[in-house]
Amino acid sequence: MEEGGGVKSATDARETAALESQSQSTNQRPPRLNKYALACAVLASTNSILLGYDIGVMSGAVLYIKDTLKISSVKVEILVGSLNACSLIGSFASGKTSDWIGRRYTIVLAALTFLIGALLMGLAPSFPFLMAGRVIAGIGVGSSLMIAPVYSAEVSPAMTRGFLTSLPEVFINVGILLGYIFNYAFSGLPPHINWRLMLGLAGFPAIAIAIGVMKMPESPRWLVMKGKTGEAKKVLIKTSENEREAKERLDEITRAASLVVEDGTTSPNGSPKSELPSSNDWHGQGVWKELLRPSKPLRRILVAAIGINFFMQASGNDAVVYYTPSVFKSAGIHSRKGLVGVTVIMGIAKTSFVLVSALFLDHYGRRPLLLMGTTGMAFSLAGLGIGSTFLQRSHRKPLWAIALCVLAVCSDVSFFSIGLGPITWVYSSEIFPMRLRAQGSSLAISVNRLVSGVVSMTFLTISTKITFGGVFFVLSGIMVAATIFFYFCLPETKGKSLEEIEALFEDEDKNKHKV
Repeated sequence: MEEGGGVKSATDARETAALESQSQSTNQRPPRLNKYALACAVLASTNSILLGYDIGVMSGAVLYIKDTLKISSVKVEILVGSLNACSLIGSFASGKTSDWIGRRYTIVLAALTFLIGALLMGLAPSFPFLMAGRVIAGIGVGSSLMIAPVYSAEVSPAMTRGFLTSLPEVFINVGILLGYIFNYAFSGLPPHINWRLMLGLAGFPAIAIAIGVMKMPESPRWLVMKGKTGEAKKVLIKTSENEREAKERLDEITRAASLVVEDGTTSPNGSPKSELPSSNDWHGQGVWKELLRPSKPLRRILVAAIGINFFMQASGNDAVVYYTPSVFKSAGIHSRKGLVGVTVIMGIAKTSFVLVSALFLDHYGRRPLLLMGTTGMAFSLAGLGIGSTFLQRSHRKPLWAIALCVLAVCSDVSFFSIGLGPITWVYSSEIFPMRLRAQGSSLAISVNRLVSGVVSMTFLTISTKITFGGVFFVLSGIMVAATIFFYFCLPETKGKSLEEIEALFEDEDKNKHKV
């Protein structure tokens, strides 16, 4: 009996060891991408293609608008930058709207708003009508920029959230590339027709996006906040690997939702709390009061979210993309078709590298790619400054200096696509507590839009004062400051659930250097 028992015991031990080994290999296996979650994130993120298309197409269209409507360089700056400035309104409004009517309907509303703006721009008989279209399109853009990453973050499993939440930036870059291609395709048409087609065609994808989004589910976290736990569970089952994982995610979301903040009560760890909302009465009330009078952890979250959005646009990336033809024109490339052709090359580089970043974001983490991106941008912008300065002071326009400028611009947008481009949307949509996420993200992205508008509307004016080379040296210095800020203020969030991330900001000293 003892011998048989010993054999049995040894067999059990071997089986246990085999199971443990299998479990370890399973844990080491790369996370599987849930196809339903991917489809939801793709549908939500396609809205961002509208902004990308506008950025890309306007860089070429403005050359013909200036000739047709006989507008000054100042009006060109206002025209280009107004979309970004007005998207501030959409970013602010969509935070409250998405808490009130849901994430899904807010995406539909953003697409329809952009559709109206695109039609007005395409049919505009004068500069004021064109500006009206830009204002309306800007509101739609601001809404989509806020809500797409928030929805993608809330529907995604923790291990693949980086990839899925970076998809809006992927689609922005796809849109920019499409804008460049349509610029090139329509550049041979008469000037009074080509820019109208360039701008008006954006209405067609807006219609398709609005229809497609209606087929995707609502965010499970929004459903829990509205007391619709049963519906949330159905969505989580579809976006999880199995029912056990779905149940764990639902339990975690429900626990987080029970910490809804109200004055006068606190949770065991000292943070404010109240009971989980159980009806449709909750629509984001009281959130702004907290954001304007934040606790210490929330203050750190706001600094991180607003900081990354500020530096994303202070990098000058939007302005570089918008005004690339002007930059290359000063570099000695005078053919309009040649100018547009160079922007297509830049668009291909930009889109390629954002795909690389999206694929490796969940493997390497946010911090390493972000720090690599800003460091690379600092060197690229310095190189662009050197090349631009030399070309401005030289009458012969040597080929090596032109090549340096083209290479530096492509390098700058590529490093942006590796770091700040995708990671800004990922980070600012995942670090806020659940109840504050929509309106907190809207605040951070409003800063993004405000800085983008200011930079776009002053880029040409400042460049005439201190030259293009001087502007690029300033932008290089800003990227050095951004690298230092990110190193000290942004903890790593890779692989953590949205409910776990909040704890990263509760102990600043412990997490300051955590990678």
